[in-house]
Amino acid sequence: MKDPFGDFATIEHIKLKAGLYLVATPIGNLRDMTLRALDVLAAADIVACEDTRVTGKLFSLLGVRKKLLPYHDHNADEQRPHIMRAVQSGLSVVLVSDAGMPLISDPGYKLVRDFLDQGLYVTSLPGANAPLMAIQLSGLPSDHFSFLGFLPNKTKARCNVLEKWKRNEGTLVVFESANRLEASCKDLLSVLGDRQMALTRELTKKFEEVWTGKISDILSRLEKDGPPKGEIVLVIDRAPQQDDEEIDLDQMILQALEKMTVKEAVAMVVDRTGLPKKQIYSRALELKG
Repeated sequence: MKDPFGDFATIEHIKLKAGLYLVATPIGNLRDMTLRALDVLAAADIVACEDTRVTGKLFSLLGVRKKLLPYHDHNADEQRPHIMRAVQSGLSVVLVSDAGMPLISDPGYKLVRDFLDQGLYVTSLPGANAPLMAIQLSGLPSDHFSFLGFLPNKTKARCNVLEKWKRNEGTLVVFESANRLEASCKDLLSVLGDRQMALTRELTKKFEEVWTGKISDILSRLEKDGPPKGEIVLVIDRAPQQDDEEIDLDQMILQALEKMTVKEAVAMVVDRTGLPKKQIYSRALELKG
């Protein structure tokens, strides 16, 4: 019987039309590189990349030999005209990031915008993507979500960003580094309330891991065991849905205070409403007199 896949896994020698090709690269597992991406890399005239050392190492493992053109935040304004002139002269240019889909928390959107403004050809070769994979593994709603990239380094700026998103009806996805993880989780808990969250790390790699639970659960684990190593993506549940009838927050707090201590009442109201603990605690003290 004839092999139905034929030469499917063989690199095709193709001629690319002049244009910009946004090519996804693996986020950890080398075998996530697509066959179509290898075809295009082999045929491209120029490869622009975020870090020539990172991409050079990847290409060495893949057996791809190409001259690399640095394209990153510090030289993008200077390089964009050169890339556009190359395409206008009939060349094909590939843009890759250090890992994953180009432009997702990486430089490049201005380049695409300029190509579109000039009516030049742009296409994308999809592949590995950490935010989408994290959503898949989180067990949280995926029909509506927002990707926030990396949160700010400092607590005040981080909380300001979270305040803008705390009533968002979709799941939130953020990148975070291990050294800031505990502080960020404290701010998430303070601003968003104790929502369900998934911590994913080292996606597609040997030590891939997913932690799930409430933000407080994950924070307790971090405080006890320290932050996990590797690249981290956090997926946070959407804002809690209010009932059709507006919740009477003061009444809920007062009823809880009749039978509980302030600490116990605050914990119960936070759990039921998903509102920030600081907000509930402050109001409980006011009502208690």
